[in-house]
Amino acid sequence: MEKIKLGYAMTGSFCTLDKSIKEMSRMASLDYDILPIMSENVYTVSTRFGKARDIVTKVENISEKSVIHTVSGAEPIGPKRMCDILIVAPCTGNTLSKIALGITDTPVTMAVKSQLRIGAPVLICLASNDALGASAENLGKLLNRKNIFFVPLGQDDPENKPNSLVAHFDMIPLCVDKALRGIQHQPIFIQ
Repeated sequence: MEKIKLGYAMTGSFCTLDKSIKEMSRMASLDYDILPIMSENVYTVSTRFGKARDIVTKVENISEKSVIHTVSGAEPIGPKRMCDILIVAPCTGNTLSKIALGITDTPVTMAVKSQLRIGAPVLICLASNDALGASAENLGKLLNRKNIFFVPLGQDDPENKPNSLVAHFDMIPLCVDKALRGIQHQPIFIQ
């Protein structure tokens, strides 16, 4: 049986990159063929959560492929049918808003546009401090968009960060399976 081709895009919610990489590793162990994609920031910016070069190396070791990190590198993903499904994990509020508005100025937003161009599924694993604030409108738009699916979300710190939502990264494999069948996992909002 042929492996499922999983595009795995990462944006700059740096505090959730470890969770995302753990799930990428799990998907690789489940025998998915992983195509790694990173925003320019994840690819180049070192933070207190890790050095960019170390993160890139880790991802390339898991996927056994070079990271796509340019807009031109991401453009052929759809036309060449490089992915059966594309996941954005983590997806920041900034990237969420760009996807909702059709802005394609990063490798990740280009990968999403390219994937949607061929009617293939995109699974969003949101991690945003403003998902229930400034980004709420764009979250609402995408909840109603064809071929866009979400990993279930919960408030990570309702008292101190009442607008923040973070997806349940450990649900990625289940949600990938459902999105490939055109099904949105329910409920979308869980604690």
